[in-house]
Amino acid sequence: MVQRKKKNEHPRFEEAYKSLFPTIFRVSYRITGDKGIAEDLCHEAFIKYYEKKELLPDLEQAKYWLIRVVRNISLNYEKRKIRERQAYIRFEKTSIDYTESGEDKLIKKETDGLVQEALNRLPYKLRVVLVLKEYAGLNYREIGKVLGISEGNVKIRVFRAREKLAIIFKEGELYVS
Repeated sequence: MVQRKKKNEHPRFEEAYKSLFPTIFRVSYRITGDKGIAEDLCHEAFIKYYEKKELLPDLEQAKYWLIRVVRNISLNYEKRKIRERQAYIRFEKTSIDYTESGEDKLIKKETDGLVQEALNRLPYKLRVVLVLKEYAGLNYREIGKVLGISEGNVKIRVFRAREKLAIIFKEGELYVS
């Protein structure tokens, strides 16, 4: 035989829900920043409270218990949302590699070859500063420290290297190896 719950079997729960929901909602909303999500998470917290074997003896204890629960649920939601976003970004990055056509790969390979050939035509002093600047991501001061030259000298060499590269590309005498 199925027993049905009486209408007011948990009067303390109804009292807690009516008086504490606004406070619990504000906590969740401040963590998630989304009213709909905050409301869902509050309902989840109140469900946990309802399913608790022993309801807490007074509203004050229920309030603190529900705040802890909704805070944890909300923080878990935010962490999950961040992990999902990061996984989606990783997926997007890897899916780009898989969708690259053979033609795109060939063009990229030829372009890389042309750039490398142009770099090889530069004198070593100009090539090294440009490589450290563009490919190693070093700033002028760091390049100067690595090469033992002044920051001003680095700037001049980078400028001259870029000028020479522009001339090399304008001449169009590069061949893919």
